Amino acid sequence: MPATKDRASRNRAAPRTSRPFTLWREVLTAYAAPALMAGTAGVVTGQQDLAVAACTSIAGPSAVVAFLVGTWLRHGGQPRRWTTTVPRVALTAALVIAVAGAAALLGWFAAQWLPAHSPIPSTPWLERLRIDLPVSAALATTIVTLRWRSTTTSPA
Repeated sequence: MPATKDRASRNRAAPRTSRPFTLWREVLTAYAAPALMAGTAGVVTGQQDLAVAACTSIAGPSAVVAFLVGTWLRHGGQPRRWTTTVPRVALTAALVIAVAGAAALLGWFAAQWLPAHSPIPSTPWLERLRIDLPVSAALATTIVTLRWRSTTTSPA
């Protein structure tokens, strides 16, 4: 009986190791996960526009945001001190608000400003960007930030 107790206590004391933050893997996941989920939902519900948007206006921006946020967080291999000392939730919330806000402005620009000020006609695809861009950006930013923070150590 004591041997079992020792084994259990050793397992609890062992530090958890996580895979290192690898940017290309995060970007690939940021593209594939929403493309598969939204694409499947589009096929199952019979919404052809959602199935097409899954690989374009949903997964594409998600991968771009994952790359930009991941690159910014890594900061050339030396993370900014404040990104490792600020609480994880606060860092994630701040980045999500900033990135989703920028994506919402880009979506508005594409859907409203471009058709009004250029020869590009207003289409349903452009209208989708008002929702697709900020949602994709918020999800990608959240996942990449939390994943990155789980692989960094706070400076002492």
